[in-house]
Amino acid sequence: MKIRTLLRAALIPAVLAAAAVAMPSALAAPPSSEPPTMSPAIVGGSQATETYSFMGSMQVNGRHGCGASLVASQWMVTAAHCVTGQGGQVMPASQFRIRIGSTNTGSGGTLASVSQVVRHPSYSGQVGPGDIALFKLSSAVSQAPISINDSSPAAQASTRLIGFGQTCPQQGCGGSSTTLKQLDTRINPDNMCSAGFNASTELCVYSTTSQTACYGDSGGPAVVKVGSAWRLVGATSRAGANGSTCGTGNATIYTDVTAYRSWVNQYVGGSGPGPDPEPPTCSAAAWSPYTQYPPQSSVSYQGYEWRNSTWSYRETPGYSYNWQRVGTCARR
Repeated sequence: MKIRTLLRAALIPAVLAAAAVAMPSALAAPPSSEPPTMSPAIVGGSQATETYSFMGSMQVNGRHGCGASLVASQWMVTAAHCVTGQGGQVMPASQFRIRIGSTNTGSGGTLASVSQVVRHPSYSGQVGPGDIALFKLSSAVSQAPISINDSSPAAQASTRLIGFGQTCPQQGCGGSSTTLKQLDTRINPDNMCSAGFNASTELCVYSTTSQTACYGDSGGPAVVKVGSAWRLVGATSRAGANGSTCGTGNATIYTDVTAYRSWVNQYVGGSGPGPDPEPPTCSAAAWSPYTQYPPQSSVSYQGYEWRNSTWSYRETPGYSYNWQRVGTCARR
């Protein structure tokens, strides 16, 4: 299995496997017939030095599958692949429980149910942009949320990864952990990531096979320190290079949550559904994965205008030869 398919398959546990491992390129927890009995999460790093009130363990039938971050009293950010079933559909909200504000997946904090799952409309189930989703909790929780950072971190900026994922880098070497771990690392230059990396909406995070996010960490946070407060910048998406071992190529790809800030705020602020609005200088309508486009259609996507040569459906501009870039819009 290529590592581009690694992180998605690896971050969803066995209980989710039948329903959610449609695109095994992410870091969902791997199948396991028994509850894990291993050291803390993430490969390398250290025991969590804080409770991290915003940290969530997304669970199905009591088993950890992915991480999530509390960004408002009733809303959490995670990865889109964590909520996607085998057929590409959004999984029912009733399947999920999230333990929030605890360093243990089995106790402490608040165990919340989910009333709504919102997947970003640009997520196509393939490697690439849009790997972000929201959980609306059935009721508000008392834990303190984390703010989304004002801007994307620059290359070489320090960042901290937090998660309950497995502690060994090889696929299938162990299940998810019951205790929380953290890893201090940095942001890579964009050219260190491959696997369909999109610099405008994703972060390339430095990793090694002994210091990395891994299977079970998908959707979990990458944070930066601003003054005395943590700010959210990323959600674990997939490995940064081909291979089935976490940290291969010295890179892990995170969704840049700051790039989707306006989309998140549409829900958290209560203004309703919809994708990020395109810049006003984009004359074409925003691309949608749910629209069939006849030849010579024009769409706007990620700050550019695109035109297709043949019929197109669920083909992401910039990731399909069918779409050719024909113009530039103002970048978000």
